[in-house]
Amino acid sequence: MMRGMKLGLQLGYWSAQPPQGVGELVAAAEDAGFDAIFTAEAWGSDAFTPLAWWGRETSRIRLGTSIVQMSGRTPASIAMHALTLDHLTGGRVILGMGVSGPQVVEGWYGVPFSKPLARTREVVSIIRQVLAREAPVTNDGPHHPLPYGGPGAVGLGKPLKPIVHPLRADLPIWLGAEGPKNVAQTAEIADGWIPIFYTPKSAGMYQPWLDEGFARPGARHGPDGLGRASFEIAATCHLQVVDTPAEKQLVIDGMKPFVSLYMGGMGAKEQNFHHQVFTRMGYGELADEVQELYLSGEKDKATALIPDELVDDMHIIGTPSEVKERVAQWEETGVTTLLLSCRSAAEIRGIADLLA
Repeated sequence: MMRGMKLGLQLGYWSAQPPQGVGELVAAAEDAGFDAIFTAEAWGSDAFTPLAWWGRETSRIRLGTSIVQMSGRTPASIAMHALTLDHLTGGRVILGMGVSGPQVVEGWYGVPFSKPLARTREVVSIIRQVLAREAPVTNDGPHHPLPYGGPGAVGLGKPLKPIVHPLRADLPIWLGAEGPKNVAQTAEIADGWIPIFYTPKSAGMYQPWLDEGFARPGARHGPDGLGRASFEIAATCHLQVVDTPAEKQLVIDGMKPFVSLYMGGMGAKEQNFHHQVFTRMGYGELADEVQELYLSGEKDKATALIPDELVDDMHIIGTPSEVKERVAQWEETGVTTLLLSCRSAAEIRGIADLLA
């Protein structure tokens, strides 16, 4: 792709029914030179099963989760999924994870949401121990103690190593992160970052947070680690080539309901991490108004407030020359992979040809 930036096909999570034609999309992405395909999960389909099912016909493309919800499985279980799939694919797995939000964590998984940063640190530590297989896995933290010795324990737990020898101790772990502390921790302990609503205009906001994480003692990709150049930033956007301003306007209008959903409808009014991102981007008053309308059931009015320039900044929509220019802008901010949702094999091939 353009210089060093790669393309990923974002398959997302399912809606009411399994999507059709995904196998064709995956095959086209592999043939067209896409670097990876990614699956997601919310509170319906899981991320690992579709990745294994649709990835079974591939031989080159990397297979990533964007993202696995950490509260849905114990850290050791996540590691088992990753090491198993990594063996089956010959070392092509990217393990993307995130904390989700309190509505899902406590309402769907039935576990506490508190201390998400500390929980993330423990999860990553345990998974890395499993993958390294240097010693029996233990953890002294309060969120995922191993062996478990809390209420209900029979006292027979013992530290274990995985029976299977993992294919890669350095299987890449990417984290979804939005706030300053979470982004800094991601730069410290992870191999990549999966931001949401990352844009060229907002990129400068994140740089001090990333710098803080890279500078921490023992940072995985800091001065004494693997090197910052090997840290990946995988940003999601909608990329669409159009021929006329009128066609571009139709695409922008079609994207606005998704923006208003995340700005105003995701999570609770008291704690909506996506709303907070838009506020940090400088859209605080707009985000408050959109949220008020959305949560009161006036979704159309909320969507009508979304400005064209915000959608245009969040996505890449334009003529072929405009798209190439915009992709270069995203790459210059440090993005290493663009995660794209594509509707057809022809669209995948067209994007790959344009950016080759």
